[in-house]
Amino acid sequence: MNIFQEITERILKGGEITYDEALALLSAEPPHEELYEAAHRVTEALTPKRFDFCGIVNARSGLCSENCKWCAQSAHWRTGCETFPWIGAEACLKAALEAEAKGATRFGIVTSGRSLDELGVEEVCEALTLLREKTHLHLCASLGILSKEHIERLKEAGLEWLHCNIETAPSYFPDLCTTHTVEEKRETLKAAREAGLSICCGGIIGMGETKEQLVEFAFALKEISPNSIPVNVLHPIPGTPLYEKGILEPERVLDAVAILRLVNPRTPLRFAGGRRDMSDETAKRCIYVGMSAGIVGPLLTTPGGDYDDDRHLAALVGYDVSPDLRKD
Repeated sequence: MNIFQEITERILKGGEITYDEALALLSAEPPHEELYEAAHRVTEALTPKRFDFCGIVNARSGLCSENCKWCAQSAHWRTGCETFPWIGAEACLKAALEAEAKGATRFGIVTSGRSLDELGVEEVCEALTLLREKTHLHLCASLGILSKEHIERLKEAGLEWLHCNIETAPSYFPDLCTTHTVEEKRETLKAAREAGLSICCGGIIGMGETKEQLVEFAFALKEISPNSIPVNVLHPIPGTPLYEKGILEPERVLDAVAILRLVNPRTPLRFAGGRRDMSDETAKRCIYVGMSAGIVGPLLTTPGGDYDDDRHLAALVGYDVSPDLRKD
């Protein structure tokens, strides 16, 4: 039994992979087919076989005070990003109904900026209340760094999930953003969990992280233990400091998916940004290796995956792709 088989069997029996083992698997000579097969076996055995879809709406765009080097919406960079204020509850509902009609079972309201003020919280609460009344969708939001009080108010209005990415390895994050910290993000996630919400937390691969930092990122997510891990692949935006990084090679995307799966064996890994930069064949392999959900349709400043394309690919790999909507 080789190291890949040994680690796989251990995980399937309830054990865990170590940091050193994950780094060793990632550092093995390519091709990494044994790594992908190990992650596939874990995915097959330990994750739900229903591939669910999440839609989002860009509800307030651009002019963000934060200096995240990957982001088109930061006011620090000249990207030509479209800017607009809060779009209103009715516009959120329109986007939610369109996503639901295409097969989404979850829907997220996303606003640019570090956080929300009192008026912003009231506006999002109004939208959540409307969506709860008019759709069957599970409701999520990505609103930056929030206080416990604001999170509790959002939950009362109908919020079920809160999204806040740690983005990358904690040791690498200060190289990419200096206006807020990973610890502030962790505190927001902690408050959400204490309020009884499910949490969605992942990040972006392809921002120049080393193999060691990719493994560190996977274990940082394991420590947070989110209910869902969105996996973005950097889509280089002209005008941002990371534009020159280019698009990540397919093999490195697959490597990242495999390591995230082995370190977080039961947590859904969710396609997010960057899906349209990869071929359908690469996307199918990602699903085979470990992706088991998707954020699809229009994203924030880039296009997301296509519902029909990703539904077809997931079905080919063996997932149930029928909607699973709540009905109270």
